[in-house]
Amino acid sequence: MNEMAVPRVHTFTNGLRLVLAPCEAESVAFGLFVGAGSRHETARTAGISHFIEHMLFKGTKKRRPIDITREIEGRGGNFNAFTGEESTCYYAHLPHEFFGEAVDIILDMYLNATIPEDEFEREKGVIVEEIRMYSDEPDSVAMENLQKALFPGNGLGMPVAGTPESLAPMRPADLRRYIAANYLPSRTVAVIAGRFDEARAVEEVARRIGRCRRRGATLGGSPVDFSVPPCGEVAAEKDVQQTQLAIGYRTFGVRDRRKYAAIVMDAVLGRGMSSRLFQEVREKRGLSYDIASRMQFFQDAGMFTVAAGMDGAKSSLAVSTIDRVLDGIRSRKVPRAELERTKAFILGNFRLTHESVKAKLFFYGSTMLSFGRLVTTDEQVDAVRSVTATDVLEAAEAVLDPANRSVSRVVPLAGAKRPHGGVVS
Repeated sequence: MNEMAVPRVHTFTNGLRLVLAPCEAESVAFGLFVGAGSRHETARTAGISHFIEHMLFKGTKKRRPIDITREIEGRGGNFNAFTGEESTCYYAHLPHEFFGEAVDIILDMYLNATIPEDEFEREKGVIVEEIRMYSDEPDSVAMENLQKALFPGNGLGMPVAGTPESLAPMRPADLRRYIAANYLPSRTVAVIAGRFDEARAVEEVARRIGRCRRRGATLGGSPVDFSVPPCGEVAAEKDVQQTQLAIGYRTFGVRDRRKYAAIVMDAVLGRGMSSRLFQEVREKRGLSYDIASRMQFFQDAGMFTVAAGMDGAKSSLAVSTIDRVLDGIRSRKVPRAELERTKAFILGNFRLTHESVKAKLFFYGSTMLSFGRLVTTDEQVDAVRSVTATDVLEAAEAVLDPANRSVSRVVPLAGAKRPHGGVVS
């Protein structure tokens, strides 16, 4: 098999897009990316996409839950799923000779999940415990509150898992209706990555779903109203010793021409130990053990975030230090040497990541959903290489707009004993 084989897309008459991404490997990964996530829900259905993700593993018309697990793990493989704001993904990764089994199991879950009553109630309890688990993690709380503040009144600000209150009234029939309305070939991207025969791959998928003619109406979920400003400051008290800080900016979406410059900006600021924020906040000033930034894009909006944990007595100094670093990149061009070093870091990391069959699967599935077309790795690499210092400055001015900024803190409970005499600021 040609290691540099060019991926291609096969589109079925029912709208299903199948990405074929062969490469040198001893394994194959098959996944489905459904264009339905938490932003498409309402307050009444909050968490239903994530609930369905759990329930698809709980049995089909011909498989019990234990059968699904054994058929994958019994062949040395692994499988999982995840839900995001705009999509839900299901995938299996197996030795290449079991390609047919991977396709059969994942598509059986997608097409024939039964949502049994006993499993439904039990899994609802599991998800509530998952929500409680994350509510005990201050960094998760800070980021969830930040996203809600950045997108007030919009589905992008809703927690992906929902809340115990939104889950409580849900019944199996609700999930079945949601699946029937949204789990449609025309809203789904299938991806095969690794070692496989392309002709057989198309045949295997076509036999199971290629002739399924289900189509649906436009997904729910309102666009982001940029005339509504983000909430400026939000805070929550938890039984913690550190203050968890998250600073965020609401910005443009995934198809904006400035996307790749914003990715470079993010890497300059907060990706890796040589980044500006890590060097200034941790190495020079010792304000936090760890600090990082992240650039995330959705269809019509995006968000840039900086997160760190610190002694509460240092939080004001930490914010002012972070702001000074951010002001630097939006007011002065990145020096040539730093720009080239950062682009080399991004591209090297990209290459290393894409040695993984599953990474290829996630890349092609997510980009196909986002752009509606095949985005190759070469296109991504060329786009990053072409970014100039002027491009980064332009992106930074747009992204780091003070009018689109929110700050989220998780602070120790009032009156709680603080180590080293620190106080919450």
